[in-house]
Amino acid sequence: MILPDVRGLHPFYRDLAMRSAEAGMHAVAIDYFGRTAGLGERNEDFDHMAHVRQTTPDGVASDVAAAMERLRSETAATRLSTMGFCFGGRKSFNQAARQEGLDGVIGFYGPPQRRGEDDVDPPVELAGEYRCKVLGLFGGADQAIPADAVDAFRTALDAAHVPNELVTYQGAPHSFFDKRYEEHRDACADAWRRILGFVGITESA
Repeated sequence: MILPDVRGLHPFYRDLAMRSAEAGMHAVAIDYFGRTAGLGERNEDFDHMAHVRQTTPDGVASDVAAAMERLRSETAATRLSTMGFCFGGRKSFNQAARQEGLDGVIGFYGPPQRRGEDDVDPPVELAGEYRCKVLGLFGGADQAIPADAVDAFRTALDAAHVPNELVTYQGAPHSFFDKRYEEHRDACADAWRRILGFVGITESA
């Protein structure tokens, strides 16, 4: 299950679902905003932040549960994982505490730290409830996620005996995999190899 960034079901995530399928993964990309913005096409002027503010952890978890059910009913998938980016990366991490039957969760540059008094779901504070393995992929030049935040997340996961691999790509900024791919090809290629290994697909697939 692919959990997009704050832009919602951007063309990048449609393409990523196709790339995932070509690599041997059944894939569903989630549209967080279907309830509030409808299901039609959205142009570049779409005010995605107005709809981000209407999402809730429970609502996202319901969307993921629906995607899991769809994959189970329409495919022979036996191992289910989430893969999210930024906003979706954080939500992906936290599905480890919210969903039964997940094999693992993958998050690209999902902020693990608490971000203000109104923050309702910081992964570092929920790690003790995680029930599956975690792959976290971060940029070393991401000013929104300092190195000590990644270290604290790793410490929390280790303390809870949650299998985890948190990787930081030095010099890579936030959104390096989606918006800055061409500039960070080596990091992106390594991240993709790690994803394939995490979900049990060999590189030759």
